[in-house]
Amino acid sequence: MNNADIVARRLAAAGVREAYGIPGGEVLALVRAIDAAGIRFVLCKHENSGGFMAEGAWHATGAPGVLIATLGPGVANAVNVVANAWQDRVPLIFLTGRVDPNEAASYTHQVFDHNALMAPVTKASMTLVDGAAGVTIDRAVALAMADPPGPVHVDVPIGVASGEARESDAPCATAPVRGGATRSPTLDKAREWLASSQRPLVIAGLEVLYQQAEEAVREFVLEQRVPLVTTYKAKGIVDENHPLSLGGAGLSPKADAVLLPLVRQSDLVILAGYDPIEMRSGWRDPWPDDARVVEFCATPAHHGMHRSSMRFVGDVGAGIRALGEGVTPAPRWTVGEPGVARAALDQLFGPGRETWGPRAVVEVARAELPGDAVATVDSGAHRILLSQAWRCPAPRTLLQSTGLCTMGCALPLAIGYKRLNRGATVAAFMGDACLEMVLGELASLRDTRCPVILFVFVDESLSLIELKQRGAGHASVGVDFPGTDFVAVAEAMGGIGIAVDSRDGLARAIRDALCVTDCFTLIACHIGRKAYDGLF
Repeated sequence: MNNADIVARRLAAAGVREAYGIPGGEVLALVRAIDAAGIRFVLCKHENSGGFMAEGAWHATGAPGVLIATLGPGVANAVNVVANAWQDRVPLIFLTGRVDPNEAASYTHQVFDHNALMAPVTKASMTLVDGAAGVTIDRAVALAMADPPGPVHVDVPIGVASGEARESDAPCATAPVRGGATRSPTLDKAREWLASSQRPLVIAGLEVLYQQAEEAVREFVLEQRVPLVTTYKAKGIVDENHPLSLGGAGLSPKADAVLLPLVRQSDLVILAGYDPIEMRSGWRDPWPDDARVVEFCATPAHHGMHRSSMRFVGDVGAGIRALGEGVTPAPRWTVGEPGVARAALDQLFGPGRETWGPRAVVEVARAELPGDAVATVDSGAHRILLSQAWRCPAPRTLLQSTGLCTMGCALPLAIGYKRLNRGATVAAFMGDACLEMVLGELASLRDTRCPVILFVFVDESLSLIELKQRGAGHASVGVDFPGTDFVAVAEAMGGIGIAVDSRDGLARAIRDALCVTDCFTLIACHIGRKAYDGLF
C-alpha cells in the first residue's frame, strides 16, 4: 500500500463514490488508487466542468466532491470552479499532481507554485508528505465539510503518491456534530419580539442547506405563520406552491420592487442562514436602521451588506427552533400584504401571458416535467427568469452557480447529479452561448448514458449583456453571434436533438424525452434575439 492508497481509502470512507477530472502523468498513482478503492474515476473534457460534476455529486449524496488535475495547465484550468466552490460553499477536495521538490529545484517545464495560486480561493492549500498522508486527507475532508464548507486543495508530489505508506490505514475522521442553541437573555428577548410581532418575515439562504436546517426552518415558517423569502440557492425550503412562500430573490429588479417594500414594512426580520453573496446591490441595507433583525448564521458575518439587532452564530436549525419554542403566534399580517406580494409576483412571473418565448419555455417545462424533477441552470438572462418563475417543491431541486455566477455550469452539474441519482429526472437549462462553452461535455454525457434533458434557449446573443449595453446607451458590441445547429451537434454526440418554436412542439418534445432511457435529449428552443426584454 502506498500513500495514494491511503488518500483514496480515506476518501471512500468519507462517502465519496466518484471522482472527476483529466488524468496526467503526475496523477497516475492517484487515479489507480482511486479506482482500487472503489471510487469510480470519471473522465471529463475540462477540469472546470469536472469540478461542477463533483458539485452535482455532492448535492446528490452529501459526500464531498473530488476533482483531480495534473500539474500546470490542469491546475490552472480549475481555478474558476474552485473559486466557485469557495463562494458557493461547496465542499470540494481538489487533488493535484506536482513534480518532486528535488526536481522542481531545476526543472521548470509546466511548473509553478500551485499553493500560491490556490490559496486565495480555498479554505486551505496543503502538500502531501510522507508519513502523514492519512492525517492530511482527514484534515482536508474535515475542513472542507466544516462551517462554512468550501474547497480544500491538496498538492501531491509524484514520489510521495507512489511511496510506500508508513502509517496505519485508520478510518476517516468524522465530521463535527453541531451543538444545540442554549437559552440566554438575548434569545429570550428575541422570543419576546416574535411573540409580539404582527408583521414578521423570514429570509433564508444557502447556509440552511449545508447545515441541513431545512426542516427546522420549514416547521418554524408553518407553525408561526411567517412568510418566507429565500435566495435562489435556498429555493424550495418551503414548497413554493405554499401561500407563505414568496419564492426566491436575488437578481431580478422586478421581483425586488415587490419584495423590498415588504421587507421594509416588516416589524421583525428573521435571517436564517442568509448570506447576501447571492444578491444584487439593491439588497444592501434593505431595512431601516431601527428595524428589529434577528440573525442565525453558521459563521460570523463580515460582508457589511446588512446590519442585525441580534446575531446568533452556530447551528442555524437549533437557533430557529429555540426562537419559536413556546411562542404562540399572534395575528400575522392582518392587512394581507404578503398575499398581495405573492399575487404581484405571480402576475410578473406566473404562466399564461406569452404565446412563445423564454417565459413560455419555462412554463411548459415546469408543467410537463415531474414535480420532483431536479433542474440545473447556468448564468445569463435565462437564469434570472427561471430562478424567479420556476417553483421548487423541495430544496436542492434547482442547482446553479449563485455566488460567482459562472457560465457553462448547468450541463456538468446535471451530469454529476444524475450519475449518482439515476432515479431522478434531471433537466439542464442553458443559454446557447453557455452550451457552446462546454460542448465537449456532451461527449461526457454520451459516455454516461444518462437520459438528461437539455433545454437550450437559442437567441444567438449574450442577452443579459446586450440588455445592459442598451440600458447604458452603448452600441451592441461582442454580444451577437451566428447560430449553431444544436440538433446536428446533439446527434453527432450520440444524443437526440429536437428543434422547437412553439408551446405544443416543446410539450411533445418533453414527453418524448421522458420516455428515453439510454441517452440525452437536447431540445433547442428558438426564441429569437431580444426575447428577454421586460421579463425580469
